[in-house]
Amino acid sequence: KAAINTSRTRAEEAKAQAEYTEVNKQVKRSIRTDKRKYVEDLATTAEIAAREGNMRQLYDTTKKLSGNLRKPERPVKNNAGKVVTNIEEQQNRWVEHFKELLNHQLH
Repeated sequence: KAAINTSRTRAEEAKAQAEYTEVNKQVKRSIRTDKRKYVEDLATTAEIAAREGNMRQLYDTTKKLSGNLRKPERPVKNNAGKVVTNIEEQQNRWVEHFKELLNHQLH
């Protein structure tokens, strides 16, 4: 890419552009084949897990295949009703919430 931008003549630029285009096609082709192989490997892993009855591995593999790996972030409020934005504070608030919930049920 730098060769295209720094070329002095139009002939050099055209040559550099042609080389770049060819290499770019090869890279994209390689990415496609690698992705196909990865998905095939995941599918094989899922099939084996299903055959063996390993539901945890099957679930994890299916989750990877679906591509939706984002964790949902929902606002957490403290006891005063203010939204907690810091992740560590959110985790502490969840711990506090469940301690209150479980201790309340015991008494």
